[in-house]
Amino acid sequence: MTNAPQRALHPALAAVSSAALGLMITLGSGSAANSADADTKKLVKTMSDYLAAEKAISFSYDTNLEVVTVDHQKLLLASSGKIEMGRPDKLRVTRFGGFANVEITFDGKTLSLLGKNANLYAQVEVPGTVDHLIDELRDKLHRPVPGADLLLPDAYAELMRDVVDVKDLGSGVIGGVECDHLAFRTKELDWQIWIAQGEHPYPCRYVITASQVDQGPQYSVQISDWKTGTDVVANDFGFKNTTNAKKVDLTKLADIDELPDHFAMGGTK
Repeated sequence: MTNAPQRALHPALAAVSSAALGLMITLGSGSAANSADADTKKLVKTMSDYLAAEKAISFSYDTNLEVVTVDHQKLLLASSGKIEMGRPDKLRVTRFGGFANVEITFDGKTLSLLGKNANLYAQVEVPGTVDHLIDELRDKLHRPVPGADLLLPDAYAELMRDVVDVKDLGSGVIGGVECDHLAFRTKELDWQIWIAQGEHPYPCRYVITASQVDQGPQYSVQISDWKTGTDVVANDFGFKNTTNAKKVDLTKLADIDELPDHFAMGGTK
């Protein structure tokens, strides 16, 4: 009995299959993999130490937030902005998107949020450092700062928490900058980071994938115009009401986040 002839793979499928096999072989296991994991984590530690040592940081960013509707349609919400930070207790964040045009300022004592579209602002007393403010914005005020993990004084500890898998995917180019491309996995999510090669190992792109959610929606931050130290223009981080905005309670300040208020969580809107 003769063997049935094998079907040739479509060229595109063959290329994908070969790439996947190559990736499986390269990743490997055992002591070589453990050594590679340590080297990969070291790249993140070097980035973290570099960020922590800088007293003044500014950069522009573009974010993409994916949401999945109840009928399994994936939607992408995009926005851009700028972050300026002076350690230990100064921060300014702007965000401009299809639903929000907001500015957040913090002078070490008072957090001010200005909704430019409605010309309304709210203030909250949150004395302390930027890392304390980031926690308050995320956990209590539900107004997270884009890429906030990267702004903490020990970004490495925050990023590596609960990591169960590590991959070094080689080089990638973001905005013309050659980067180390790294991938990590926890039980609840996957994340990737592209770190600029050279003496200024800053994050160029940071992507989080909700792997346990339907269709694995992602949140990504891409960074550009990175500046530190004396290259950062000194700013007054106090709130200046130059547009005669009306002061309201924070609960009355609508559409200042990346997810607009009319997108109901778990709803049909």
